[in-house]
Amino acid sequence: MSGHERIAAAIRAAGKGGSPALIAYLTAGFPRRADFGAQLAAVAAAADVVEIGVPFTDPMADGVTIQRASMAALAQGVTLRWILEELTRLGPIRTPLVLMSYLNPLLAFGVEALAAAAASAGVAGFIGPDLPLDESSELAAALAARGLALVQMVTPVTEPQRLAALCAGSQGFVYAVTMTGTTGRNVAVPDEVLAYLERVRERATLPVCAGFGIRSRAQVERLTGHVDGVVVGSALVEVLERGEDPTAWLRALRG
Repeated sequence: MSGHERIAAAIRAAGKGGSPALIAYLTAGFPRRADFGAQLAAVAAAADVVEIGVPFTDPMADGVTIQRASMAALAQGVTLRWILEELTRLGPIRTPLVLMSYLNPLLAFGVEALAAAAASAGVAGFIGPDLPLDESSELAAALAARGLALVQMVTPVTEPQRLAALCAGSQGFVYAVTMTGTTGRNVAVPDEVLAYLERVRERATLPVCAGFGIRSRAQVERLTGHVDGVVVGSALVEVLERGEDPTAWLRALRG
């Protein structure tokens, strides 16, 4: 099974339990680089897909929590190359892994070399929040040759024609951003957000997962039936920062 098929299959399998799949985000190397392997294992034990953030100096889509985590990880020497080497050293993880990275580190690595290294490291796909669909063909082709996903993001203000193109161009799942702005803010999930998510699901043939601002069990319950999965980022990074048990926290979020 290819990487992008593993992602979609994991999300769909989780949904059979009646609740949305959990896609759990952690910033690689935060709070401590030495703990990355243990944290990844703990998060993977409770999540259906793990999204690993590649630290970057200007994470424009992220709020203060992930900005802080990125700066701390960078200060410890965490890089894209280090992450791929660590994943290779750690060996296979049953839970599909997706790297979330801004474009500069990917281009600096080289798209062909990146695809090869990612496949060897057990990565199933990538999310590039600052890579427009219209400019993604080179990276998408390199990843596709290795069976890896390039996940596309949509927002509440995405026009219908653009929405259709993004849904058609995504692999693994469609990332439905719940609001305009940055990550980390609490979202009440009003009716208009649910209507927007339903529009995305009507267009998508892949699972649709909602992200940005998901922090509570109440939000997950509110989204149940309207999405196939939820992406939990800043709140989980804060759990790790406080030294709490991420496995227990994620299981409580699922209920």
